[in-house]
Amino acid sequence: MYTVEQHLFNQGETVDKKRLINVSKKLMETANSVYLTTVSGHGIPFTRAMLNLKNRKQYPSLVKFFAGQKGEVVVYFTTNTSSEKVKHIRKHPYVSVYYCNPKAFHGLMLGGRIQIIKDNKVKKALWQKGWERYYPGGFDDPDHTVLKLKPTVARGWYQAAPFTLKLK
Repeated sequence: MYTVEQHLFNQGETVDKKRLINVSKKLMETANSVYLTTVSGHGIPFTRAMLNLKNRKQYPSLVKFFAGQKGEVVVYFTTNTSSEKVKHIRKHPYVSVYYCNPKAFHGLMLGGRIQIIKDNKVKKALWQKGWERYYPGGFDDPDHTVLKLKPTVARGWYQAAPFTLKLK
């Protein structure tokens, strides 16, 4: 659930908080990719592009899954269990993710503690046809990992001004 902590724009102009929340949700549903930043054991941040599973056009079969999140801000990723990012997360589970639309000068950063999900129901619900190429054993392949972020902080940029969303 979102609440707006600050939303000042263009010389004191305010943007309706519902509109700000809606454009942020839309950004999450339309961004072509999302950037995940983890921190290595040596304290060095690593950022990489990830599949945006919330993108309605790219993953229409997941719209119902995300609608079932009941208004919560939750981000899921799939990745290889053997990846460096999973090693980073095991040592330091705090991450940030970034969605952006550069043409619209709109960005949204979500941060918090990410979890490694072992629940096969979730893995199966997120599974996409063709992923056998990466995970030959299917959704329960030992090298297939699902990550879940329920962020505690959200900051962004919209209409030439920064904003902060307070997440409950």
